[in-house]
Amino acid sequence: MPKKVARLDDLPEGATKRFSFQRDGIRVDAFVANYRGEIVAYENLCRHQPLSLDYGDGQFFNSDASLFVCQTHGAMYHPKTGLCVEGPCAGASLHSLKIEILDGEIQLIDF
Repeated sequence: MPKKVARLDDLPEGATKRFSFQRDGIRVDAFVANYRGEIVAYENLCRHQPLSLDYGDGQFFNSDASLFVCQTHGAMYHPKTGLCVEGPCAGASLHSLKIEILDGEIQLIDF
């Protein structure tokens, strides 16, 4: 069953929103972002070390909103692909999540 994570109207370009869900009884932290008009979602877990990208403040983009950044070690990820393009885990990718937009709601599917 899909899980509503945000309203599309509440996620303007450059905005992000944290959420969590249960997978096999384990809580998974995640986030959804509006990157240049495209909605993407990833697990909130750096590929360098098992830490969240943000400090719990929902800040995932770098200063010009061109890349996601891990606030702990500075790894930089391309928002469309999740690929780490700079930093200690270069070449690794964030775990993407499947979403759909239905009636103005962003919903997590297949989790």
